[in-house]
Amino acid sequence: MVGTDIGPLMLAATRDGLVNVVFHATDAVRDRSLDRLAARLGGALVEDPDSPLLAEATHQLRAYLAGERHDFDLPLDWSLISGFNRQVLRELAAGVPYGTVVGYGDLAGRVGQPGGAQAVGAAMGANPLPLVVPCHRVVESDGGIGGFGGGLETKRKLLALEGVLPEPLF
Repeated sequence: MVGTDIGPLMLAATRDGLVNVVFHATDAVRDRSLDRLAARLGGALVEDPDSPLLAEATHQLRAYLAGERHDFDLPLDWSLISGFNRQVLRELAAGVPYGTVVGYGDLAGRVGQPGGAQAVGAAMGANPLPLVVPCHRVVESDGGIGGFGGGLETKRKLLALEGVLPEPLF
């Protein structure tokens, strides 16, 4: 569990890399998430929060949220996502840098699916690695902010942190 300005986060990893970032990680949410991960991944989870991988992920996330880091250099375990969703999320991670945004439709076009904006939205909702794979940088083409699993207030804060939106007044 990692306490942050955007609420508690749960980080989970396997030996292959960071596998899940969960928002609003109360004890009950954490327990449900760990049960779900154990069912999907078996006993492959790294449980020790002091493990080098989880300690480094925590350090990088805190530095990002403090405005001191613009990208992540962590091994990622993509095993919770496959197919089109994985393709979209990999493109997002590689092709949409800090301080920029992309439209759902534009991202669909980048992966060869023009007209696939709704499918990209579904991929964003299925992202097991929010923040690290920056689904908060995907917005509506008409200027709307779009959705976000961590909540719209959190999305606004993250986009303000990156200089895309002005800081909220209160």
